Amino acid sequence: MTRRPPPKDRSAHERGRRAPIPPSEARGTFRPASPDLVALYGAHPVRAALTARKRKLLTLYATETALPRIKDLAAAAGLEPRLVDARDLDRRLGAEAVHQGLLLEARPLPEADISDIVSVSGIVLALDQITDPHNVGAILRTACAFNVDAVIVTERHSPEFSGALAKAASGALELVTIISVVNLARALDDLAERGYARIGLDSEGAESLSTVALSKPLALALGAEGKGLRRLTRERCDAVARLDLPGPIKSLNVSNACAAALSVVTMRVG
Repeated sequence: MTRRPPPKDRSAHERGRRAPIPPSEARGTFRPASPDLVALYGAHPVRAALTARKRKLLTLYATETALPRIKDLAAAAGLEPRLVDARDLDRRLGAEAVHQGLLLEARPLPEADISDIVSVSGIVLALDQITDPHNVGAILRTACAFNVDAVIVTERHSPEFSGALAKAASGALELVTIISVVNLARALDDLAERGYARIGLDSEGAESLSTVALSKPLALALGAEGKGLRRLTRERCDAVARLDLPGPIKSLNVSNACAAALSVVTMRVG
């Protein structure tokens, strides 16, 4: 392979780092949206993607302020940052996106299957058509904190695993195994064949999660806010349990309910 000629900027060369591409060359070069393109923004999502290297990384954009915080990781990942203004990122991502001066264009994560689950905690989550990206991102962050083995989602009625979801996940998107399935009921059948107990979580559940029979490996099914678990999902569960809450409000946001449920499960079955 032919070596590139040494850079003209000797100081950058001596530090072992590539000089960033100036803003004049970077503006207007963002890739158009497409199904095979993921836009990750914000410090935690970008740093996690650069570190985990589970996906193909394409282009890293950074403002002059953000560049020093990311250039070493970028160099280790083989990326040459492109300098941009914060206004460029605002136009690309929307003014409400908290990008912290960083945008990484990448390919989607490799697909995973139920057979790819590696049991560490013995717990998986099954999300029944939860569509809000902030909720799913928060669930991924919680799943990572509790060392959940995998999160199963449906191909339809699930948010895009990029952008706002990745920001809410705070890096967990790169660390948790995500399995997308066509039919959640069939996936729960598959888990049962592999020895998983299946517990649905519902505020109107007949049993309390603190007393219902639990064993590992365990699949915890969570339904969308408002709709809850669908009929076929409920029918596949060995039990549908509720969280017993001491206060006057008896239901939680689904991401908060997930965190509370995982706390109960891990205290009871380790």
